[in-house]
Amino acid sequence: MRTQSIAVLLVGLLCLSACSVRRYIPKNEKIFRSYNIEIEKSPEVKTRKKALLSEIKIAVQPKPNKFFLGQPWKVWWWYAIGTPKKERGFTAFIRKRLGEPPVFSSRVNTVNTATSIESRLENLGYFKSTASGDTSSNSYFIKAHYKVKVKPRYYIDSITWVNDSSALLKQLIRAQGRGNSLIKSGDPYNLDNISAERQRLDLSLKNRGYYYFNPNYLMAYVDSTIGNRKVHLYLNIKNTTPDYVRYPYKINKINIYPNFSLTSEILDSSGKGLIVYDTLNILDTQIIFKPKLFAQSITYRPGRTYSSRAQNATLSRLINLNVFKFVKNRFEIADTIARKLDVNYYLTPAKKRSLQGSIEAFSKENSYIGAQVGMIWRNRNAFKGAELVSIKTSLGAELAFADSVKNNNYRLSGEITLKVPRYAVPLLKGNENLLYPPVTNMVLGYELLRKQLFYTKNLTHARYEVSWRKSRSKSFTLSPISLSALYATNISDTFYRQAEVNPALLLNVYSEAILGSYLSFTYSPSRPRDKNTWIFNSSIDLSGNLAGLITGAKTFRQKAIFKTPFAQYIKADAEFLFFRHLDKTMDWANRFQLGLGFPYNNSAMLPITKQYVIGGSSLLRGFAMRSVGPGTYKPTAEDQKLFQIIGGDFKLLLNSELRFQIIGRLKGAAFADVGNIWTKDTIMFGKAAQINKYWFKELAVTSGFGLRFDATVILIRVDLGIPLRKPYLPEGERWVIKDIQPGSAKWRRDNLVLNIALGYPF
Repeated sequence: MRTQSIAVLLVGLLCLSACSVRRYIPKNEKIFRSYNIEIEKSPEVKTRKKALLSEIKIAVQPKPNKFFLGQPWKVWWWYAIGTPKKERGFTAFIRKRLGEPPVFSSRVNTVNTATSIESRLENLGYFKSTASGDTSSNSYFIKAHYKVKVKPRYYIDSITWVNDSSALLKQLIRAQGRGNSLIKSGDPYNLDNISAERQRLDLSLKNRGYYYFNPNYLMAYVDSTIGNRKVHLYLNIKNTTPDYVRYPYKINKINIYPNFSLTSEILDSSGKGLIVYDTLNILDTQIIFKPKLFAQSITYRPGRTYSSRAQNATLSRLINLNVFKFVKNRFEIADTIARKLDVNYYLTPAKKRSLQGSIEAFSKENSYIGAQVGMIWRNRNAFKGAELVSIKTSLGAELAFADSVKNNNYRLSGEITLKVPRYAVPLLKGNENLLYPPVTNMVLGYELLRKQLFYTKNLTHARYEVSWRKSRSKSFTLSPISLSALYATNISDTFYRQAEVNPALLLNVYSEAILGSYLSFTYSPSRPRDKNTWIFNSSIDLSGNLAGLITGAKTFRQKAIFKTPFAQYIKADAEFLFFRHLDKTMDWANRFQLGLGFPYNNSAMLPITKQYVIGGSSLLRGFAMRSVGPGTYKPTAEDQKLFQIIGGDFKLLLNSELRFQIIGRLKGAAFADVGNIWTKDTIMFGKAAQINKYWFKELAVTSGFGLRFDATVILIRVDLGIPLRKPYLPEGERWVIKDIQPGSAKWRRDNLVLNIALGYPF
């Protein structure tokens, strides 16, 4: 009965929207509802109709309004919200997001669209193809119908450059014949590829000094009369190309104005305060920056042939320094006969210091609700070399409203970071990629965590790391020094009484030092427009190896440094992400994670801060965080209350997610997750948690569906997860698909997990 009422209400709203839209439609107008395209292929055409349809749709204009259950619902919102008083106000924003303007029948010209379809097919090599169109109407809607007859495609037989023996043409012939040309003999004729090849040749010339050249000086024409559906392609430089365009240029002077103001009408050209450093002319009248900064950022020097690659690298470096609000440059002819250019860089400094505050409220999957206030102070040019100094502090509280014990948590943290836009490693100078300058980070921080009824943890950490790229697809981060020290204080008698029952709880309060280093590597060869995208992340994390060798550590917590036992482990991680773009509204996303931690000698397990976890909104979405694993162990209520982290030394995780568009900015997803964690030893959770040769029988499996609302700035994600396989049940009973009972309130309470988060899970 309730379902029927909702259906009647929905139909009523649609009828109401239809009536509301109809009264706004001008006389003799109708709303463009849809179009259909009927394709008739010649027998010789091998291209699939789906591919042809995708290309033909590009030429169809205008695009129809969106309909739902036979009604133009977005047009209804457009009229219901009304004309906003301000173009950029809140009403205008809502109207643009929820509604769309009506597309009237007067804009639908099937004759012109048919001509556009014929032109599109001709540009793709389907010469002599024809198209026709008409319309039909019903009530206040109009539909367009197109019939397209596709003729066989033509192919490139040969490519000829009309040679005038000039140096420019010889340079073009070499560039076009290097093997990476977008047009080759035997390829289908495609005007888009010819245009793209002109752009590619232009870029090649600009990297060889031809600053004033542009693609419009290149001409291509086709002879399609040679027969057998072949074309001969001729390429040449237009006769009207100016003389100054035909020659390469060299750099004469490089002038830098680092105090340039956009509001200043007159540029200071007096030369007062001019510094010549490494052949660069720097006019820093306020002495804000060290000259060395520009020597590191400018990737070319006077006397060198102009190169757009070097120029783009320089602009990228200057922008990524994050100390300039605006960066622009201008090239001027300095010597027409010698063909030399002067280069001027106009740099507007950004505000040097800033203070930012934040207030956050949050809920966690362990039933805690909390709030946090934070503050970040930044100095963008601390030592006149674009060094960024950040001081971050935060204070937060987590209240356990769902916990009868009311064991609240309080956090206080502070961190100082120095970010240097270059290699800052003593006695080491790496080879820099011009487009991707290296970054060195030095971090020192402290965090205090008070678990109200049990203990206080004091964590101090320091890190020295360098990040760099070898290319667009390969990036590295090396931290030769990564130190942390954990000390527990104010341990209560209540906690010790709990530890008498479960001695493993003492691991929460053991002091421990991590003397580590790590290296990470990311490989992402795919480009944004690729149908298949994949990313590989890997890292190796080491700790205590040298200290263990020096001290001779052999058993758990046997040796200490500064009276604190140190961790010994080798930890390796690998992650593989694969995304396949199925069509305009659907994507298939996959993730595989493998984590291997090997504590040894002075450690029986990974440090708490290094352990792997499972469950939650981005991992196994059918289990809450800290509710499953390690292995076949099922964490108890006491475990969840007393352990800060329930983790393991090994991890396996697989996620697969089908993402699709529902309507507008609302998207949906259907997902499946598989994984678990395990421990190397039995010290924390016993034999059930320890990895064994039957680990594959202990995998948890979940599935579910979700909604995502893409608000451009942020993506709000809601996932409903359902456990399909529970590893902590007896063997033979772990698959629980047969027990699914959506109508049972108890089953829903015990099994459905609602995850709310920001951003995609991977």
